[in-house]
Amino acid sequence: MPPPETQARPNADPSLMRQVVAEVTGTFLLIFFGCGAVHAAVLTGAQQGLWQVAIVWGVAIMLANYTVGGISGAHINPAMTLAFALWRGFPKSRVLPYIAGQLAGAMLAASVLFVIFSPQLDAKEREKGIVRGQPESVVTAMCYGEYFPNPGRIASANKQDWQPKYAEWRTQRSVSLAFIAELIGTLILGFVVFAVTDERNRGQPASGQAPIFIGLTVAALISVIDPLTQACFNPARDFGPRLFASLAGWGSAALPGQDSFSWLTVYIVAPIAGAIIGGGVYEFGARSAVQDRA
Repeated sequence: MPPPETQARPNADPSLMRQVVAEVTGTFLLIFFGCGAVHAAVLTGAQQGLWQVAIVWGVAIMLANYTVGGISGAHINPAMTLAFALWRGFPKSRVLPYIAGQLAGAMLAASVLFVIFSPQLDAKEREKGIVRGQPESVVTAMCYGEYFPNPGRIASANKQDWQPKYAEWRTQRSVSLAFIAELIGTLILGFVVFAVTDERNRGQPASGQAPIFIGLTVAALISVIDPLTQACFNPARDFGPRLFASLAGWGSAALPGQDSFSWLTVYIVAPIAGAIIGGGVYEFGARSAVQDRA
């Protein structure tokens, strides 16, 4: 992401409309590549391990930052937008337009993926003998919204084993543990973002390299937390595709999902709280130490 003054107060030249369009575009790139990798892994077995999916998410973040960061700051995440507004002086009047743009970009990317992967989605559901919209269709709904624990092993199970694995998966859910995992993951992400975009930080990456380290941080976090929650850290990443999936035939299997409102607490509240706490820890902890040494 760009330097902190760009994050907090995007270049005065672009209009708010241009900034919102940039957020739509950046979030579209994030979801197209990131959820696209999930589609490819779940539906075709294209990926050979978690790291291959994780690094695609990291690259997607880098691409989004390098392409639209100079216009909007490339927040591409409502949790980060709120953290910047609270700790870095990002104009509060731009918070809702930014979040609206992020959700629009996420839904647009999900719709494109739905179109191009429709044959594979249908084939996976036929293979498992499931009906889209029924609870078991989490097998394909996971390509859009997120679930805990990660139901990937259900999607990869053969026809004889998938029903027992699905029943076992339903007994392993813990909202509190999923909430903690998302909170901690986004806290770390927020802390790193604030650190690598702070010009007073002597350990800051060289000019223009912050997006690389942010992308790698996300890839590393996904490698640890994905088996637990599919690793969200971004309310737009979950809610945008989840809302699209609910409208595209998955219904209540996508929204509200496996529990009434666990998507709200785990994938929206936890990331927002985590980003705000992580940014605050840096601003009042690490950054204060940097200022004391200056």
